[in-house]
Amino acid sequence: MSRAAVDVDDLLKLVLILVVVWLALEIVGEVFDLFVGLLNLFPTLIGLLIVVLIVLWLLDRI
Repeated sequence: MSRAAVDVDDLLKLVLILVVVWLALEIVGEVFDLFVGLLNLFPTLIGLLIVVLIVLWLLDRI
C-alpha cells in the first residue's frame, strides 16, 4: 500500500469524524459562554435582591 492508495470511504469517514469533533467543540464552547454569562449576571441579581429586601424591611413586610 502506497501513500496515495487510500480509499475514498476512509477519507470521507475521517472528514466526518473531524467535522463531528469540530461541531462538538463549538457546542461545548457555546454552553461554556452561556454559563459564564450567567455568572456575570449574579452580582446584578444579588444587588437587586438586597434592594428588594431593604424596601420590604422599610415597608414592614418582613
